[in-house]
Amino acid sequence: MGSAPETAAESGLKPGLKQRHMNLIALGGVIGAGLFVGSGVVIQSAGPAAVVSFLIAGLITVLIMRMLAEMTVARPALGSFYVYAREAMGNRAGFTVGWMYWYFFVIVVAVEAVAGGRILQLWLPNVPLWVLSLGLLLLLTATNLVSARSYGEFEYWFSSIKVIAIVVFLVVGALYLFGVWPGSHGGVGNLVSHGGFAPMGIGAVLAAVVPCVGFYTGAEIVTIAAAESAEPRRAIAKAMRSIVFRVVLFYVGSVFVVVAVKAWNAPDTAVSPYAAVLDVLGIPAVATIMNAIVLTAVLSCLNSALYTSSRMLFALTRNGDAPKMFTKLSRSGVPRRAILAGTIVGYVSVIAAYTSPNLIFQFLVNSYGAVALFVYLAIALAQVRLRKRLQNTDPGALSLKMWLFPWLSYATIALMAAVILAMAFLPSTRSQFWLSAVTLTLILIAYQFRKRRPVGPAVAADTDSSRGEAGVASP
Repeated sequence: MGSAPETAAESGLKPGLKQRHMNLIALGGVIGAGLFVGSGVVIQSAGPAAVVSFLIAGLITVLIMRMLAEMTVARPALGSFYVYAREAMGNRAGFTVGWMYWYFFVIVVAVEAVAGGRILQLWLPNVPLWVLSLGLLLLLTATNLVSARSYGEFEYWFSSIKVIAIVVFLVVGALYLFGVWPGSHGGVGNLVSHGGFAPMGIGAVLAAVVPCVGFYTGAEIVTIAAAESAEPRRAIAKAMRSIVFRVVLFYVGSVFVVVAVKAWNAPDTAVSPYAAVLDVLGIPAVATIMNAIVLTAVLSCLNSALYTSSRMLFALTRNGDAPKMFTKLSRSGVPRRAILAGTIVGYVSVIAAYTSPNLIFQFLVNSYGAVALFVYLAIALAQVRLRKRLQNTDPGALSLKMWLFPWLSYATIALMAAVILAMAFLPSTRSQFWLSAVTLTLILIAYQFRKRRPVGPAVAADTDSSRGEAGVASP
């Protein structure tokens, strides 16, 4: 049996996150600004059958998260799937997964800071975009620098607002569809009265699954946060067991309400589908309400991106995969240098959004589009290998298992591979795929330099081996 993976206490991180934080981090990670705004693009491309696209993407995400939950409950590890990929597939795979995920979230920091600035500019039109974006970035950086609990509290309230907003939306939408809402006639005729349920064909429905999978990205953040919770095994098990219900209710349910209440091909459905529905319902100040909700979602994503990128960078230092300077912790157990490293990319990107929005900033946005999907595929591959190993060496650790192993695991790998391949051929996602492939290639090249770099004795002991520190014995 290999040694147990490093815990938060051993690394110096403080377990400041409680179960209520973990529950809302898991939930908030799934509900991003993409649901409130980006879902309109999917609805326009697939028609009412976008509900099916979101359902298929949700099922893929649920399967990936179940696989990750199995590994996390069996062996809670600082760095989560970075450690599991390293253990299952070697140092190169671990290095690549860790740095891809870090890159993904530092670009998210930049994108969300700019998006938040644009929303604030609706209320403060005379303030330059870069000033507003920089202000949001500084505010949430300061929050993350205080403590893990500070991050957890902010995320708890951000996520609570998002959940309440969606629950209210589902309730008033249901009242309208049942004919109870004032002025409503009820019924779901809009599902078929504008060209049918799938007016663009089944191919369009399947193609829409690709961007839908991207909307679900973030559910895995809770497994990284688990390292700073008092009871990581219990926290992950509880959070992950309820993700199926959340995915179906919040994503599929709310998109169903949109296409049932409002014509899928209406121009305002494409721009802001949820605002379009609230307008049909006669809710006053629709634009202000939706802008406030979307701003909350953006701040939640920005907050989580700062946290997640810093913890992944901190985890990368444990095996010599990142400079040791990022291991330094504050008195409150926060890797402040790792947090600031992520914000530097954010600052540069905010400047790029102001000086070169159509070149540099657009390149950054496209260069991370498929990166999270590459990580999801690596998670699935790692689970198959580690599950087989655990069954032979420590079956008692498998208290939360992937369903129908190994066949459902293989099916999940095939589905993820199909989604990634589809990105390479679909006109709307082709540029994202190839620029993300460039990102992957650069990280693989960086690994070759990392191999040649001299490391200290403690690190060398890790890197000489083809196995990491996930605590599962080699076969």
